[in-house]
Amino acid sequence: MSETGEQQTGRGAAYDSAFLRACRREPVPHTPVWFMRQAGRSLPEYRKVREGIPMLESCMRPELVTEITLQPVRRHNVDAAIFFSDIVVPLKAIGIDLDIKPGVGPVVERPIRTRADLERLRPLEAGDVSYVTEAVRLLTAELGATPLIGFAGAPFTLASYLVEGGPSRNHEHTKALMYGDPELWADLLDRLADITAAFLKVQIEAGASAVQLFDSWVGALAPADYRRHVMPASAKVFDAVAGYGVPRIHFGVGTGELLKLMGEAGADVVGADWRVPLDEAARRVGPGKAIQGNLDPAVLFAPREAVEAKAADVLEAARGLEGHIFNLGHGVLPTTDPAALTRLVEFVHERTAR
Repeated sequence: MSETGEQQTGRGAAYDSAFLRACRREPVPHTPVWFMRQAGRSLPEYRKVREGIPMLESCMRPELVTEITLQPVRRHNVDAAIFFSDIVVPLKAIGIDLDIKPGVGPVVERPIRTRADLERLRPLEAGDVSYVTEAVRLLTAELGATPLIGFAGAPFTLASYLVEGGPSRNHEHTKALMYGDPELWADLLDRLADITAAFLKVQIEAGASAVQLFDSWVGALAPADYRRHVMPASAKVFDAVAGYGVPRIHFGVGTGELLKLMGEAGADVVGADWRVPLDEAARRVGPGKAIQGNLDPAVLFAPREAVEAKAADVLEAARGLEGHIFNLGHGVLPTTDPAALTRLVEFVHERTAR
């Protein structure tokens, strides 16, 4: 089988890594560790290479993406790399007028709120994001047996940015559209599901070993609304990449009440934030799924002994689970001491060595 064929069936050099084995709920030599936002502002080397380069532009430079993605792997000895990108990259690639403003986040020039606005959401083609293909190929060549996790924003979270015009605390425009015109809402999420699936396929076909769908804001919804208005689109994304045989991870913030449904949407691994203990998260998700998480990112600002005590609590809650990937319950905070992350990886590896 060709290298590309091996990667597309999930049997590349990283196949027997601790991370991918845990995703498949197989025995592991130690609990694998990676951190959401491990490549980013907490690292001085990241700040140095990003200096003077806008966020979206940095996502479109393959050599820079490669360097940034590799930095935490070199520094922390994590068990997987996460592709450096942003959830709005595919939207920018199809011509949506948006920018990432420092200290604010993604800002959309003309929000999408009418049926006519849907026409601006054309399908994403591989050629729109050729820089992603190039970056993933560069990365997999460098990473060898270390898995690369592909990255995308989920339809609901992308819709919330598009409808609100930027970050929102209450999602009032998003919910008004969802409740007031459910047909338009469904069509919006369906288009975003196709765009997201295409973005993940590009990464998998270039060599990514797993993919994570970030639904950062979906915790704003009640379970009944998630099931009716969001789950079909998320399931469409997972179904679209199921044939590649790579693990699919689903994560959201504040989603304790949604964990079972998020698993039912089609993920192989469900991420939990720090608000729900991992054993309880696994009970809610149900059998047949691995669990990822879930140390509170703010714990890393406490003394080393306190960090290790809280990490030990997470590992104890994960004892006996079918598969566990150690992570934070959300992304690394920008002012985190990188040394605390390095020590945490060492602690988890040593504590769980089998």
